[in-house]
Amino acid sequence: MSNNIFSKILYGRMGWRKKVDQLFPEKYIICLAPHTSNWDFIIGQLFMRAEGVKINFLMKKEWFFWPLGPFFRHIGGIPVYRQKHTHMTDALAQAARKATRFALCVTPEGTRSLNPEWKKGFYYIALEANIPILLFGIDYEKKLIVCTKTVVPNGDIDTQMHDIKLYYKDFKGRHPENFTIGDV
Repeated sequence: MSNNIFSKILYGRMGWRKKVDQLFPEKYIICLAPHTSNWDFIIGQLFMRAEGVKINFLMKKEWFFWPLGPFFRHIGGIPVYRQKHTHMTDALAQAARKATRFALCVTPEGTRSLNPEWKKGFYYIALEANIPILLFGIDYEKKLIVCTKTVVPNGDIDTQMHDIKLYYKDFKGRHPENFTIGDV
């Protein structure tokens, strides 16, 4: 019943559409781009609930203060300590291997600001855990959520990251000036 409410908000009231032809396997990582606004989080949460899927997500630790910290953890948030080397990639890969179900959403830019040097942790998690990466794009210009490609990591990170970045080249973020795929 609540899925219907979120669906009415996202697709009805807000006017978003979806073009998702990839299946959600038992274990996967979502690579979500472009990430140029806090609205991306809201759209993502509405989509997730409208579609009835539970997906954890990474978020900088600064958002996990009272009272938001318990709320973000409750809805699947995992704090990222960007200043420390915590071996988070290895820990998440190990958690994915052990779990029956595993779904994690990562924004590869790692920031809402312009960043041509995308983070590669999501790729390494998927490679180590032997799980696919679903490429999700949010296009504000078209009000469209898209997932038409899945990448199975094979260890050729340069080629596959190149292909992943090219997938996102035509998506328009809420603030398009804050998005780049860099030199590919």
